Amino acid sequence: MNRRHFLHTSLLAAISASAAEGRAPRVLLRSSWQTVNIGDIAHTPGVLALLEKHLPQAEVRLWPSKVDNGVAEMLKARFPKVQIVNGEAVKKAFDECDFLLHGSGPSLVAEKDVVKWSKATGKPYGIYGITFSTQGSTSTKPSADGAVANSVEVLSGAKFAYFRDSASLELAKKKGCTCPLMDYGPDGAFAVDLADDAKAEAFLKANGLEHGKFLCCIPRLRFTPYWTIPEKKAKPDPVKQARNDAMRDHDGKPLLDAIVKVIENTDLKILLCPEDKTQMQVGKEMLYDKLPAAVKARVVWRESYWLTDEAISTYRRSAGLFGHEMHSPIMCIGNGIPAIVCRWAEQTTKGLMWRDIGLGDWLFDLDKDDELARVADTVLAMAKDPAASKAKAAKARDFVMNRFATSMGILAGELQKA
Repeated sequence: MNRRHFLHTSLLAAISASAAEGRAPRVLLRSSWQTVNIGDIAHTPGVLALLEKHLPQAEVRLWPSKVDNGVAEMLKARFPKVQIVNGEAVKKAFDECDFLLHGSGPSLVAEKDVVKWSKATGKPYGIYGITFSTQGSTSTKPSADGAVANSVEVLSGAKFAYFRDSASLELAKKKGCTCPLMDYGPDGAFAVDLADDAKAEAFLKANGLEHGKFLCCIPRLRFTPYWTIPEKKAKPDPVKQARNDAMRDHDGKPLLDAIVKVIENTDLKILLCPEDKTQMQVGKEMLYDKLPAAVKARVVWRESYWLTDEAISTYRRSAGLFGHEMHSPIMCIGNGIPAIVCRWAEQTTKGLMWRDIGLGDWLFDLDKDDELARVADTVLAMAKDPAASKAKAAKARDFVMNRFATSMGILAGELQKA
């Protein structure tokens, strides 16, 4: 049997009881990690869109960590049939659902909940599009050996484990993971199809931005300063703050150089926008305030946070995106919009997915001087040849969508026969 088809047969076996009962199969999606970052928000609607497309007859319930800040309303508007479960409703979902799917994320985020599901129900589960690393996604220290071993054990118990970058896949194998199907599987955020065209159009009009006549730019710090977001209630971290301060100018320089080159050599404008709630201020301090007046005149600084739907509608109207973040580029490529990723060691291996989907020359490691030096020219080249850039983005998008189709297509066909 083709290894990539194992997903379908595994899930079909898991839901055979539901078919015998003459009811729709029930999938419990564990996702929605936080709402202060549009990328963390995006994991959920991406996977929900895939389930809707490929498993239209399935009943899907979402077990979230966070859906506040208007996210629940956004999800309900796009996916009115999906039940969002918390509290006692989770217990009921344990009884009634046939399969637990752990959604995309920076790690096996809900590892404890997967274990809880397995012990309480004995029913199968699968992992869909995560990074696996011995380096904590928000930590300055490696994960303890025991924690890694526990994750490997949980991954090994899954019917399938899809990793969103090839380095994670290889690490899982190296650490002894024995899951019967392990493969590369794109981050679910590639499949997001949310939109808020009205908000996007209003913002563009208010700021003199025209369709296809601007690039988006997203800067970030080495570590997200969650302690500056009141709702996170995080304690200040002097070690992370010191690293952020030490690398701020170093990491901002290639973006500043790119902005200046684009403004001086094209008729495009630049929109500085955020992926998380800390990045409005980061954009102003790292980039906007440092631009020459003549350049700044064609740069728009977005002062407020936004949700994933408005952000995607804006990206769709842009000529492309570049910066330090990962999920806005993912959402761009998923919509055929060119996107360049700059990364560094603190971001684990997730950025390597750009190589996996054929965009290696749009990926830059800012810890390497030779790569840092090429960022500005690459951004300019992307901007000056929009047709070729869009074709390149579309090719990567098609690769990703084919991967999604491979992992879910046969299952969808079999479920339709049930």
